[in-house]
Amino acid sequence: MELQFLGTSSGTPSRARNVSGLALHAPGSKHWYLVDCGEGTQHRILRTNYSPMSLRAIFITHIHGDHCYGLPGLLASAGLLNRSEPLLIAGPPAVERFVRGVMESTELRLPYQVDFAHVEAGWGISSLPDFRVEAAELSHRVPSFAFTFLEKSIERRLDIEKLERDGIASGPGWGQLQRGEDIELPDCRVARSADYLLPGRRPRKLIVAGDNDTPSLLADQARDAHVLVHEATYTEDVLQKVGPGPQHSSAHATATFAQAAGIPNLVLTHFSPRYQPAGNGSPSMADLEAEAHAAYRGNLFMASDLQRYTLDRHGVLSTVPLPNAS
Repeated sequence: MELQFLGTSSGTPSRARNVSGLALHAPGSKHWYLVDCGEGTQHRILRTNYSPMSLRAIFITHIHGDHCYGLPGLLASAGLLNRSEPLLIAGPPAVERFVRGVMESTELRLPYQVDFAHVEAGWGISSLPDFRVEAAELSHRVPSFAFTFLEKSIERRLDIEKLERDGIASGPGWGQLQRGEDIELPDCRVARSADYLLPGRRPRKLIVAGDNDTPSLLADQARDAHVLVHEATYTEDVLQKVGPGPQHSSAHATATFAQAAGIPNLVLTHFSPRYQPAGNGSPSMADLEAEAHAAYRGNLFMASDLQRYTLDRHGVLSTVPLPNAS
């Protein structure tokens, strides 16, 4: 499973960071998925291997502009590329009102169908080819949600010892059994795929949260989760100065929750532009990272724009070196 960040800044872009956007891709799939679409997201997509033509669904966590202002431009560009496949947009009801309002006022006509799903607490969808997706309600100034992605296709290995014990010789039939097909043997026996497949591994589970001042609201979703992607807009001292009005989380609050929930991989994102790159003054990204490290002992990542991650079959998240990395 692959993740690639298209924007990691909160509120406004900075020279180094665009506003929120995250691409998800399941191994071997021809589709990809987008969570949030802040202004300029399509410009970031141009710097990846992803295309608007193969985008299967967009999930918008909440209606604030730094998470959705890029939608009309991306939809229009997909139309100009002659996209024909339907596209799902899932988010709070306000997302559909926003998109339809822009389409009407700018006379945007698309050559493909856009299907809207209104997300509320308990919403889920199982018809997508790669993931089952469920929504959990968060705490923010507007309705905000986290999306849990649970992979659907789990590869299963053949029980070679049992095949040999039952006299089923190696050959094309083994491939059919692994694909879930029953086969008829030369002696007229029927070998059933289910009898010769070993138990599959646990499906990989990824949570991508929108803006949220109460990470513990994700306690139920966090059970058995491999990865949590969550905002860390401020350090705790800045959060206390800003006050509760913006309804965001600190690096300390998010990391403390992830540690208590036993989530093995934590990716922090949605950083206030006030935090400078390390070495460029204070406050800095190093402050956010140090605060998170003090509370969390798992696999911690500070997201950056265009950074790619892979989640392996054992549930271990790791970075993929950027092409221009030394």
